[in-house]
Amino acid sequence: MNPVAIATHSTEILSTWESTFNQLAELLLDTLQGNEQLSIELAGEQSHFMRLNAGKVRQSGLVTDANLNLRLMANQRSAYAEFPFTGDLAVDSATGLAQLQRLRQDLPQFLEDPYIVLPENFGSSREAHTGQLLAPEQVPAAILPAVQGVDFTGIYAAGPMVRANRNSAGQNHWFATETFVLDYSLIAPSEKAVKATLAGQTWDPQSYADQIRQSITQLQVLDRPVQKVEPGRHRTYFAPAATDELIGLLSWGGVSEASMRQGGSALAQLREGKSLSPQLTLRENFGLGLVPRFNSLGEVAPEEVPILVAGQLVNTLVNARTAKEYQVHSNAANAYEGMRSPEVSPGTLKTEEILIQLGTGLYLSNLHYLNWSDRTGGRITGMTRYACFWVEQGEIVAPIQDLRFDDSLYSFLGPNLENLTNTQELIPCVDTYGARSLGASLMPGLLVNDFIFTL
Repeated sequence: MNPVAIATHSTEILSTWESTFNQLAELLLDTLQGNEQLSIELAGEQSHFMRLNAGKVRQSGLVTDANLNLRLMANQRSAYAEFPFTGDLAVDSATGLAQLQRLRQDLPQFLEDPYIVLPENFGSSREAHTGQLLAPEQVPAAILPAVQGVDFTGIYAAGPMVRANRNSAGQNHWFATETFVLDYSLIAPSEKAVKATLAGQTWDPQSYADQIRQSITQLQVLDRPVQKVEPGRHRTYFAPAATDELIGLLSWGGVSEASMRQGGSALAQLREGKSLSPQLTLRENFGLGLVPRFNSLGEVAPEEVPILVAGQLVNTLVNARTAKEYQVHSNAANAYEGMRSPEVSPGTLKTEEILIQLGTGLYLSNLHYLNWSDRTGGRITGMTRYACFWVEQGEIVAPIQDLRFDDSLYSFLGPNLENLTNTQELIPCVDTYGARSLGASLMPGLLVNDFIFTL
């Protein structure tokens, strides 16, 4: 099957889903009784998955999967049901009506919710982002030749994904996008690994070749003797994937207005007069087209939501429930008020000058196991992972042992933030727990002085 045939097949699937979803929604909405109100959500995908190990294809298959979520509200109460969406109107109608009837029976048993958010009509929208993806039979030839002679392991996932929302107030949203993600590792004889991802809407052979060359260069260094690094303060460069881990933690009780109001936000000190580095600007950028602007309530976020501008907190993320509880304005955040499409603005550090400007210190490609060690104090702990190196006088010398760090964002994103790279990388969400995840971040690298390592 060629790319044109793949695109045609995907278009047919999405067209069928959209038609069936709209007809099913009309049927369910027409059966509402009395003061009942209903919200209907669809999440679906048609994905090609390929698992690769030791430079060979080990598994390949196509997954078509979708689920429908119903939320019935009446008398200050709400109840939820989720069931598979097949795209067959007769099957989905029978299931949907049965689930709706079950929700009616369950609803009186629930407690009243003083902050329940009832459906509103925030307007309707339709977005469809078409990609240029590899046909399934083209994937091995596109990936494997560049990694012959190295131990290459990874997962490739590609295809269209859909999110949709209808409600009893008359709102109708449809979002579809076609993307690919290659999440891979190159493993050295010492069993150390270089990990990287490549993602987008169009497969670019040159971008893939360039990234593999960079990964192989790092791989060759990993078999050198390990450099022992003593705990303490070290000059440190965080590659974009590591930056993503640090910034992503702000979605866990950092940028949430509810967390701010409840006294648990890591950014609370920014409302008390403190500031971060004037070089740091963070925003939600829905213009990337990677996630829908509407949330589960159908609220539509602005195309851009600035969060930090030149180190100053200008917005938190606020959903309708928080807005109702604290009498503030919603900016259509999701249920947990986390970032969906974050972007950190670039700085002036040229890619070719990273090692020179770092001088002597640590080059960190990846981090993991991040958590707050003191959330209200903004302290983050975590571990280095994969291709992390000791650098001396602008040259990579050796791989390092795994290190634990513990430092405050008010330091490493504050006065100790020296610069950010003048380029950004798209860091995709690679989660496939139950389904492929939408979303990605756009991140530069960070050059930080005196970052604290504890073990």
